[in-house]
Amino acid sequence: MAAQTPDLTEKHAGLGPLATRLVEVDQMIWRETRFPGIRVKVLMEDKETGLATTLFQWAPGSELPMHEHTAIEQSFILEGSLEDHEGVCTAGNYVWRPGGSRHVARAPHGALVLSFFTKPNRFLDTPEGAL
Repeated sequence: MAAQTPDLTEKHAGLGPLATRLVEVDQMIWRETRFPGIRVKVLMEDKETGLATTLFQWAPGSELPMHEHTAIEQSFILEGSLEDHEGVCTAGNYVWRPGGSRHVARAPHGALVLSFFTKPNRFLDTPEGAL
């Protein structure tokens, strides 16, 4: 199975290929991203396809620089809000963006966001474009 929860690989190692993978999110640690004020918990990822489910914690005033969604990206705002040049998405609301869309995302007051990616974003501030 290519999909996994990176921080729980060892815990899930003995499970069969069709077994349920329970992810106790509160037991996972927040990982720093290369973007100041933005931390992540990778709940599930498939590095072969780029499929990922992530929980992001945005500190007040944090910003994700210009990036391109290479395929559909979906986000549900659990707390706070995210905004870009097209508007603001507040807690309890959902936003999705088609592949090819580009923007700078900001969390002026902070946010907790559950995001679903079918392929990784491409960041335009570095040649490799990694998170």
